[in-house]
Amino acid sequence: MPVSNIIKSIIKRIPTIKNFIAERDELRLKIAQNSPVENPDVYILTEPSNQNILDMFKGEWSSQQPNNLKLATQPGTAKLFEDNRVTWAEQIFGNFSNWNILELGPLEGGHSYMFNSKNANKVTSIEANTRAFLKCLCIKEIFKLNRVEFMLGDFISFLENDNSKYDMVFASGVLYHMEDPIRLLKLMSRVSDRLFIWTHYYDQGIINNRTELKHKFSPVSLFEHDGVSYEYSTQSYKKELDWVGFCGGPKPVSKWLTRDSIIKALRQFGFTELKINFDRPDHLNGPTFAICASK
Repeated sequence: MPVSNIIKSIIKRIPTIKNFIAERDELRLKIAQNSPVENPDVYILTEPSNQNILDMFKGEWSSQQPNNLKLATQPGTAKLFEDNRVTWAEQIFGNFSNWNILELGPLEGGHSYMFNSKNANKVTSIEANTRAFLKCLCIKEIFKLNRVEFMLGDFISFLENDNSKYDMVFASGVLYHMEDPIRLLKLMSRVSDRLFIWTHYYDQGIINNRTELKHKFSPVSLFEHDGVSYEYSTQSYKKELDWVGFCGGPKPVSKWLTRDSIIKALRQFGFTELKINFDRPDHLNGPTFAICASK
């Protein structure tokens, strides 16, 4: 590029640079004077801390961090970093040490943290929600999760093209967000002989007796997959979509399988041993249970 053009380009940028410097200086002055700041995401002018990292997503976290992090304020309430479901899965399947684990939908990295602490060989953790993915990266940095690889993208597409074999597929809180949950179960069954699933399920009697939930669901329907019939209800997220921390499915609706249909599908795909725990028909957001399935 000719020198004259370079000079012209720099001159054009001077107003932008001046504005940036002015905004930066104004922000620093407001912080020094403890004044309201319109955009606190530009700079952090306090000593580096884990609290600063977590506060980038203030108001969006679901997870409570481990007590040893010694935070001034907790970002969330769900104890996903000390989750009994992970402990139970290890009791059923055996020690996770040196395992290669595929984790679907890590949310905020709580279970990933637990797998890392239990000395898994490698955790491949796939998250489609961009803000959830960034939160996972925050957790990876805070806890130095050297055994975990977080990947951003669709795990259905990943499973369709993956020829790896995993010691376990861990899918907590993802099945009921799917448009085609049977397809997901089939894909998981192709890459591992052990599945952990925690999910909501549709129970017409329970849902119809819950006024706060009933309006979100369609009547039970039937569909076929590989010649086998399954029952489901279409669920709508409705107002949940308005929350900035929303981390459900990518579509405004999903299919909730019935409890019997989930079990039926797992048996159809070759899982002969099914252990069930955490069965909570009265869960706040609809009935739930966990399954450890093995071939």
